[in-house]
Amino acid sequence: MAQNKDARPGPVSIPNRQAQAGGLSGIELTAAALSVIWLLISGAFFLFSGNDGADGVRFLLTLMVIFFPVGMIWVAAIGARSSRIMREESARLQTAIDAIRHAYITQSQAGGRDQAPHPSIVKKLEEIADAQKKAETTLAMFTSTRAAQIAVQAGAPDPEAGDQPTLALGTPAEALHPPLSNSDFIRALHFPETAEDQEGFAALRRALKDRPSAQLVQAAQDVLTLLSQDGIYMDDLRPDMARPELWRRFATGERGRTIAALGGVRDRSSLALTAGRMKQDPIFRDAAHHFLRLFDKGFARFESTATDAEISDLASTRTARAFMLLGRVTGTFD
Repeated sequence: MAQNKDARPGPVSIPNRQAQAGGLSGIELTAAALSVIWLLISGAFFLFSGNDGADGVRFLLTLMVIFFPVGMIWVAAIGARSSRIMREESARLQTAIDAIRHAYITQSQAGGRDQAPHPSIVKKLEEIADAQKKAETTLAMFTSTRAAQIAVQAGAPDPEAGDQPTLALGTPAEALHPPLSNSDFIRALHFPETAEDQEGFAALRRALKDRPSAQLVQAAQDVLTLLSQDGIYMDDLRPDMARPELWRRFATGERGRTIAALGGVRDRSSLALTAGRMKQDPIFRDAAHHFLRLFDKGFARFESTATDAEISDLASTRTARAFMLLGRVTGTFD
């Protein structure tokens, strides 16, 4: 007990600023002396210099010459005094903070050495340890029981298995759907005319269930959306229609000027805007090339079963017009 009382810190002593700042300082005395000297010199000068030509302006100038320097002296003195007071206050606060920190550290060290943990804390720690042991025991029992059940189930035959045949693995989902008809393929590539075009939406839904057709439809939609940002709409284009024979030659892989008639879009503004977008916008350029590749593959599949009338119908769709426009810009028909 004696050690605890000795280790306990006493009250913190804070220096008293009023006791330190008693009387006038050297700054005030210096300012007062300079003021008296200046008043004597300036007063004697104006007193013995004569009053010839004295008037109101001269009187005001005299007052300014006498008292203005005195005011400046005391402004400087007050500033110096304030600076000294601030330094003293800072030192006093720093001393108080150091004393408080020292007292806190001393009290913490004394409490850590001599004081035992609180009984409630000890009890809580014991409860946590007991709960942890119970949880470990329960987990061990559950693991062993589960392992035994798995071993029994692995050795027992499945009563519901019987002679049930197994399904072939790796069957794609689109194989379960009927093949997409040419009419639906054409209608989907033209996209619905209006929000009330139920037949168009039905054909579009059926096309989206067919994976190759869905890829082409989505690529065409992306390209049409990007073109519309520049004010290019497929309904505004009036391309020159080519014969189905040229489209069939294109499906077999023929390229160049022999099938140049397929690029029937002649609208100069649309061609110029699209060419500029191809050069400046890498996203548009990638989307356009992706669309052209999918259109080549999709039309090759379509041509093998399509009639000449169906090829002509497909050539008049919005997707085919986008192909004509982008084909002209990318040099497919050169």
